[in-house]
Amino acid sequence: MSSMTTAMPGPNQDWVEDQQDQFLILKAFLTTCHHFFGDFGTLFQTVDDPRRPELITYPLEALVFAGILMYFCRVGARRQIAHLFRKNGPSAAKFQALFGTDTCPHGDTLNAAFGRLNADQVQAVVTALVRTLIRKKVLYRYRLRDYHFLIAIDGTGRLTFPERHCPHCMTVTHYGKTTYYHPVLEAKLVLPNGFAFSMLTEFIENPGENPSKQDCELKAFYRLAKRLKAEFPRLPICLSLDSLFAGGPTMSICEKNNWKFMIVHKGEDIPFIHMEFESLLPLTPENHLTLLTGPQGKTRQEYRWINDISYTDSEKEKHTIAVLACVESEPHPKEPDQTKTTRFRWITNFTLKDKQVIELANQGGRIRWKIENEGFNVQKNGGFDLEHAYTTDPVASKVFYFLLQIAHLLAQLIEKGSLFRQAFPDGVGSAKNIAFRLLEAWRNLRLNAHRIQGIRDARLQIRFAPP
Repeated sequence: MSSMTTAMPGPNQDWVEDQQDQFLILKAFLTTCHHFFGDFGTLFQTVDDPRRPELITYPLEALVFAGILMYFCRVGARRQIAHLFRKNGPSAAKFQALFGTDTCPHGDTLNAAFGRLNADQVQAVVTALVRTLIRKKVLYRYRLRDYHFLIAIDGTGRLTFPERHCPHCMTVTHYGKTTYYHPVLEAKLVLPNGFAFSMLTEFIENPGENPSKQDCELKAFYRLAKRLKAEFPRLPICLSLDSLFAGGPTMSICEKNNWKFMIVHKGEDIPFIHMEFESLLPLTPENHLTLLTGPQGKTRQEYRWINDISYTDSEKEKHTIAVLACVESEPHPKEPDQTKTTRFRWITNFTLKDKQVIELANQGGRIRWKIENEGFNVQKNGGFDLEHAYTTDPVASKVFYFLLQIAHLLAQLIEKGSLFRQAFPDGVGSAKNIAFRLLEAWRNLRLNAHRIQGIRDARLQIRFAPP
């Protein structure tokens, strides 16, 4: 009788498996970028480079790629580019293969060059990425009611300084202490599978040091809406907005642009609509729907709605709107014997029908929280360090912000794409782990230019999970 022994994996096998994992994560990164958007040189060809050609060491595409890689790998600071990418052999070889440079550019080189760019042109690149995904019908299956693209608009803080940073700083004073800050208003395409892509950014900033009135989210919204219509004139859009925007001017803009809207409505916002809704509810008992959902059907949602409410705003503009309300009751997460009740209400210009209210509430109204969670929260607390001042130059600061948005978009495409999910069927833990693994692969995996080109040019399909 012969005996059979099972060979235990040795150090060499572990090394081979580690190399294979590094190759797969690098392949997911480079192939996904190239598959959807092509070369970085082509992507940024519309951005003017004001530098003197004879003095250029690093082409513009190498600079922006280094900035995007900095954010994607969550390295946390511009100076880390030199420590992690520039002074590393495998990293330098990859930059040489991709851009023909001797190594990765220094973070200070990025800062100096970005301060001379036209930030609006870089913004146009961010918008073009989303337009490409829409044009290629990558996102069609995630449309609201199979037609509208849901865009959530909300503001967030970006940079805060104890002293004036530039003439355009916003200011707030508490207890005699003035804080200088730079918020933004974002229009993000939010989808039920978790995607949250920046489409347009409106920087909220004062025209000078002593304005008669400061800039604000509402003023920024009017500017942003005008830009959104210009960039996507025929795109079927539904805006998902918080209660700050509940008012006649917002409705007029949406009606003029042929947009749908779902606006959070609180009782104190437009009291007339609140009173009309409450008074008409007893007269329309048929406008009622109950849904049991959640684990074991223990979450109960009660929907009520009213159509054709006539409202005349302060500018004497007339609007016909509907109101949709949902009362959700679910077991309390900390006290199982208790019930947690949450109330939602939205103003909309959809005509509400019982076959549509659930989708409109959950995928039109409530989904706007994704701009906070998958959007701002990830960018602030998920390693992208949105609130970190990567530069003090006002123009470079905007460019870095846009590169963060590109890195975040790519990270979402890779994490949810079939190429990554097939390579790592059990996942790798959190999204930060994807960034950490790419950082390891970029710094340790040695690939020649021919193999890198083969990775980028691979012909394949990348699919995303259904909504």
